[in-house]
Amino acid sequence: MHAIILAAGMGKRLKELTKNTTKCMVKVNGVTLIDRMLHQIDKQQLSRIIIVVGYEGQKLIDYISTLGIRTPIVYINNPIYDKTNNIYSLALAKEWLCKDDTLLFESDLIFEDSVLEALVSDPRDTLALVDKYESWMDGTCVKLRDDDSIEAFVPGKNFKFNEIKDYYKTVNLYKFSKYFSKTHYVPFLEAYQSALGHNEYYEQVLRVITMLDDSEIKAKRLEGQRWYEIDDIQDLDIAESIFTPDKDERVKLLQGRFGGYWRYPKLLDFCYLVNPYFPPKRMKDEIRANFDTLLTEYPSGMRVNSLLAAKNFGVHQENILVGNGASELIKSLMECLAGKTGFIRPTFDEYPNRYDREDSINFIPNNKDYSYTANDLMDYFGGKNIQNLIVINPDNPSGNYIKKAELIRLIVWSKEKNIKLIIDESFVDFADEENSTLIDQKLISANPHLYVMKSISKSYGVPGLRLGVLASGDTVTIAAMKKDVAIWNINSFGEFYMQIEEKYKKDYMVALGQLKAERKRFEAELDRIKGIRVIPSQANFVMVELADEISPKELLKTLLIKHNLLIKELTTKTNGRNYLRLAIKNTKENNILILALKSELE
Repeated sequence: MHAIILAAGMGKRLKELTKNTTKCMVKVNGVTLIDRMLHQIDKQQLSRIIIVVGYEGQKLIDYISTLGIRTPIVYINNPIYDKTNNIYSLALAKEWLCKDDTLLFESDLIFEDSVLEALVSDPRDTLALVDKYESWMDGTCVKLRDDDSIEAFVPGKNFKFNEIKDYYKTVNLYKFSKYFSKTHYVPFLEAYQSALGHNEYYEQVLRVITMLDDSEIKAKRLEGQRWYEIDDIQDLDIAESIFTPDKDERVKLLQGRFGGYWRYPKLLDFCYLVNPYFPPKRMKDEIRANFDTLLTEYPSGMRVNSLLAAKNFGVHQENILVGNGASELIKSLMECLAGKTGFIRPTFDEYPNRYDREDSINFIPNNKDYSYTANDLMDYFGGKNIQNLIVINPDNPSGNYIKKAELIRLIVWSKEKNIKLIIDESFVDFADEENSTLIDQKLISANPHLYVMKSISKSYGVPGLRLGVLASGDTVTIAAMKKDVAIWNINSFGEFYMQIEEKYKKDYMVALGQLKAERKRFEAELDRIKGIRVIPSQANFVMVELADEISPKELLKTLLIKHNLLIKELTTKTNGRNYLRLAIKNTKENNILILALKSELE
């Protein structure tokens, strides 16, 4: 068996990175793609490696000569690489296809060793390596039958998004037997080129072959092995975080993205917080049905969106402001504050990070659960001469909850003390207490020193829409903030969501019930794991304390590298103490985390 690598392309989408060098010489974590691939192939002890070069071909040949590859290498030059596609490059190597069994590679791939092992070790002699389609993938897909025969090749132009559940993505790594190349692939390749020319793709030939009664080729399905195709600088950025050999660096790179984890194969995110049971399918279908209009039309301005929020939350338009996520409103509100401000730590850092440390006064609960009451806050801050107080309820990350009646006492106390009170109730809908919201017209009108923040993203499960609201009887500050943020600070999808949200109130209440039931079960399962102590939560996450001998940072790395699970460790927030915060997802996903924790801790 030998290998053929197609490496003639220019890699234009990588722009400056391929201005003076070929695509496969781009580095991922300091190692070029071709260096990594050749050493992986070298381990297979093949008879030879055939490389089709073109753009900057001599530079590539000279570079490969320095890599110490033991397998003999044969080069084929594609002199018209800039006028042809990869069907022509493979046609240049067709004689080699007929001489021996072949492993066929495209040079812009990066993959772990187990990907190649899966293909080589499979006893079937002609295979297309495929992986279950995910949203980050691009290019040719296939539909498979139960026996791994290929029902159809689906090129990008024929891609149907309503059929993605049936699609597998070609990894662009193949195994051809000599017999298959002689009797099927090369004859069809020659005929296809003769009919349609050189500016085509070699997978089009496979598409034709799979229409035969006996096409010979089967699919080899990957089962979680990591690979990535690098076409542009974003692909390169993601590949570096997936394939860095430094575990600490991988964690750092992933955490530094602050989301967008759908681009990471099979990654389950227990770090960022969202309602897993809402929105319902019918609501998503309604948004989909209006997609074209929402994509191509401007959203309304601030006045109309404030009116929508006022309708949904039962307050006056002048008392509420809509934000591009609560984070936009937090930034604007914190800039309106002056004087000493009280914070409870640990907490959601977006608030204290937006304020001067010299004017910040922190209350840290003196117990292992980081729990506190309204009395604790009044006792601590009563003599501190603060002008503002920030309370997250339920708090993040502790899940601590102050009941509404106690918050009313805190509101009365802060009014008497002339303290502006900001209460973030982004997670309050998940609390067991009914009717716990403070967004109430009578309440905010009677207490203009009260500001109530709510993240719609977290409560309603739509973080991609970036929606949040702030309600207050302080109409002067609300008006000033409306001028501070952009007039089109939310997009048409966010506006449409607010337009239809009220129709789905019953679905939302059902979703909250599902979350609360799953939280109870999840906490009970976690509590049974050796080395974990659960701090009861009233939010859609739970904080746990680990035994002294368990390092949160090491557990985070292990779960990420071995199990593809991302969690939040809290050593920085808790002054080095052993705490984690785990998002509550659906039962199936929560069970995956529970099994992983048991396997590592028991």
